[in-house]
Amino acid sequence: MFRSPLAALSVLLAPMAQAADVPPAMSRYIYDDLMRWINHTQIVQAITDQNRRTDGLSREQIIAQDAVWRDEVGHENGPLVDTVMNAPLSAFLRRHQHRSDGRIIEVFVMDHRGLNVAASTVTQNYWQGDNTQFKQTYDMGSGAVFIDEISFDESTQTYQGRVSFAVTDPTTGDVIGAITVALDAGAFS
Repeated sequence: MFRSPLAALSVLLAPMAQAADVPPAMSRYIYDDLMRWINHTQIVQAITDQNRRTDGLSREQIIAQDAVWRDEVGHENGPLVDTVMNAPLSAFLRRHQHRSDGRIIEVFVMDHRGLNVAASTVTQNYWQGDNTQFKQTYDMGSGAVFIDEISFDESTQTYQGRVSFAVTDPTTGDVIGAITVALDAGAFS
């Protein structure tokens, strides 16, 4: 897609929103590793496919699906959670998480409505569209990157830095979704 890593970096730095300072090692990892695969064709295709399926959903339908998801998470999962977790893209994300040697805690991909397309681990919510990581990427346009403050995550008992990216259709240049990667801050100290 980009002719050089420098070109990709320059596109990303312009719309980058950052809530806090990021350790240099984490910053290098974001640009040297994550940037290589966050717009992979498998991610783009899965988002595009789901966008077709979710395009006509009303806000009420989205909220209802989110409630179903949260209920399923509390009861050994269910059809909605299983659909996301068994998606081929979820396996792709788990491979990247595994190859990260503990740096990546979780990865999830969202469609144009903020609904989960795939995830490396089960998320608390199905709908991410009202969360900062979605609003600061998808809503900001092509090339947007949001790096959130490092904070303690109760569910994983780790300090995490979350980085989110707008995912762009390489043919049209349109933003089609977003991806969030939670990084173990301790792995970068």
